[in-house]
Amino acid sequence: MEFKDYYQILGVEPDAEAKDIKAAYRKLARKYHPDVNAEEGAEDKFKEVAEAYEVLKDSARRAEYDELRRYGRQTGGGFEPPPGWQSSQHFDFHGDPRAAAEFSDFFNSIFGGGGGPFRGGGARREAGLRGQDVEMELPVFLEETVTDTTRDVAYEVPAFQDGQVNYQRKHLKVKIPRGVADGERIRLKGQGAPGSGKAPAGDLYLHIRLVPHPLYDVEGHNLVLTLPLAPWEAALGARVTVPTLDGRINLTIPPGTPAGKKLRVKGKGLPGRGMTGDLLAVVKIVMPEQSGERVEKLWRELATAAPFDPRKGWSESA
Repeated sequence: MEFKDYYQILGVEPDAEAKDIKAAYRKLARKYHPDVNAEEGAEDKFKEVAEAYEVLKDSARRAEYDELRRYGRQTGGGFEPPPGWQSSQHFDFHGDPRAAAEFSDFFNSIFGGGGGPFRGGGARREAGLRGQDVEMELPVFLEETVTDTTRDVAYEVPAFQDGQVNYQRKHLKVKIPRGVADGERIRLKGQGAPGSGKAPAGDLYLHIRLVPHPLYDVEGHNLVLTLPLAPWEAALGARVTVPTLDGRINLTIPPGTPAGKKLRVKGKGLPGRGMTGDLLAVVKIVMPEQSGERVEKLWRELATAAPFDPRKGWSESA
């Protein structure tokens, strides 16, 4: 079955706000409405736009669609949902097949009445209790956020049998998407504890925790790196090698760079939705160890040749 990208249909970004989605829908609906557009295919386009808006205007349905869009995959046989995916959203067509026919097979498979290949059966289920959800933290290294990563996840789920609680150990290969953020939650439907009877299994929730890095601090999508410089490098300028998450780069230090100066390297921070943060190299002046009378003499000559008062501002303020 062909996947429908509802964001592309409306011409908006995946992180678009609700008001932007509504504005895009109204513009396209006016353009393709059968009453004003008699061109061939306009009515089909109008229905497609209406279907996209029907999903994206509702925050709960949009969240489920985003999950399906993010973790599903395209194969030679069409679109496949992620393992264990099952929609909790459901449109009630009140038994009217004409209402369901207004939407595509893709839409009806996810949200329509009567079940579909993604729903795992009809709307009626035999009595039973839904399985317990399982939540666990998943530590992720900063280096793993710059590209899609597959991780092996092992966990235990409670299973009830003959009045006893037994624990089953499960193993999954989980795709950690590029740009995943600290505190983000990934839901894997049907990968929690099994349900009783014909009731569905619970879900697995992975809470992303970015592992502290020995070199970088994280500020939003920006990375902050302390850059040690010798006094003469800061004074005269230099070309130094700086580590990033995807390799080393050469960074030019302008002459007269003061301590605390932030040197911004575009696009070398953490990736996010539709953007990538920057690397902020914060200059730290590092004094060399004293190594004898000659070095001390040179420092004294420098103090004489370039006199200045670093505390001048204090005197003026006083």
